[in-house]
Amino acid sequence: MPDLPIHLWYSITSLGGAGMTLPLALAIAIWLAVGYSWRLSVCWLALLGSAIGIVTVTKLAFLGWGVGIRELDFTGVSGHAMLSTSVYPVALFLMLLPARPALRLFGVLVGLAAGIAVGLSRVVLSAHSPSEAVTGCLVGALAALVFVRIAWNAEPGRLSVLPVAVSMLVLAIVMHGVHVPTQRWVTDIALKVSGHDRPFIRAKWKATGDFRPQAAPLSQTLNTLEPVPRAPIA
Repeated sequence: MPDLPIHLWYSITSLGGAGMTLPLALAIAIWLAVGYSWRLSVCWLALLGSAIGIVTVTKLAFLGWGVGIRELDFTGVSGHAMLSTSVYPVALFLMLLPARPALRLFGVLVGLAAGIAVGLSRVVLSAHSPSEAVTGCLVGALAALVFVRIAWNAEPGRLSVLPVAVSMLVLAIVMHGVHVPTQRWVTDIALKVSGHDRPFIRAKWKATGDFRPQAAPLSQTLNTLEPVPRAPIA
């Protein structure tokens, strides 16, 4: 791992927070609808929504029912890694869409690198295991690259670089550090759907194979039953 100050890792990980990435994703959708077509905008939102759905389902499965992969220390796809590797490549691609293909591709690669850095920060800060960060990066990158492939031949020049870049930069500065309690929301949903009082916890889940209450053997149950007194014979 790169030997960086801890405060710098926190700054990097904050780039993947929903409070910052989701407003940027919405801004991308608006610019696509205004400058290109509503179909591209819907396509982008559908791909991002699918990626968010994958993250949500895996988190609900673990928090509500303890479904994960113990050998890989996997309890759910990293949302920070997914959002950053999906949003930043598309944001830079949109800014550079009027530019030469080589420059567009460079922007996508820079965005992916930023997302991978966020995924790495989640591991360094012990917020996620390596498997969770890697899957988050893969899911996010897949959503971004599929959209880039679809929009690659969009008519250039409909939007100039400057207004898109300025709006994205201003939005990033304003929303940086804004916290959205997505984990708490997912936990609340998991508890309501599963009917459990408490969510599954990684440490206990890793330490034991299955810590759900086990039914006692039938012989033990019969031995512990008290004899039922008979009614007196009249």
